[in-house]
Amino acid sequence: MLRYLITGTLLGLSAGLAPGPLLTLVIAETLRHGVRAGMKVALAPLVTDLPLIAVTLFLLARLADFHYILGLISVTGGAFVLFLGYENLSSQGLRLDEQQQAPRSLTKGLLANILSPYPYLFWFSVGAPLMIEAYASGLFAALAFLCAFYVSLVGSKILLAIAVGRSRAFLTGKQYLYSTRLIGFVLCVLAVGLFRDGLRLLGFWWE
Repeated sequence: MLRYLITGTLLGLSAGLAPGPLLTLVIAETLRHGVRAGMKVALAPLVTDLPLIAVTLFLLARLADFHYILGLISVTGGAFVLFLGYENLSSQGLRLDEQQQAPRSLTKGLLANILSPYPYLFWFSVGAPLMIEAYASGLFAALAFLCAFYVSLVGSKILLAIAVGRSRAFLTGKQYLYSTRLIGFVLCVLAVGLFRDGLRLLGFWWE
């Protein structure tokens, strides 16, 4: 269970700190309306992701006996996580441009997350396969992964909103850069594990 708790935490931190539409909206709402508004937008994934998780788990459970398909999904997930790792490693911080702020409403925050391709890519190629794998070890392992992921995802965005509310320089400072690059390195390591699992399912890896 500890493995899935750590994996969920790292993936959640990566998703929470990586630049994207939802993070931009969190920052915009914080700058224009205060920390509370940014925190409300940070909660959007808790609403929008539930149907997505249910659908991907349902589909992948039906493919449990199709090892080649699961292998391809795992390799795809590895590539996606590697891409996220690269984005974190190459991050130069965030630029604050109040002339191009995202719309400032929770509804827009929900739409930003729904229309972003990242949640769909993550849950189909990484999240749902890991949930199924964790569930094979027990219900609590799967719940540990899910809870750790969303606590880290939402929590990191809330902490960023608080940091922006107190000091806008945080987003372009060394603390943010070092955090994202460290997470990027760890994600690259996780990607290697997903590649290994995928190749094993495809019959190209023997232990």
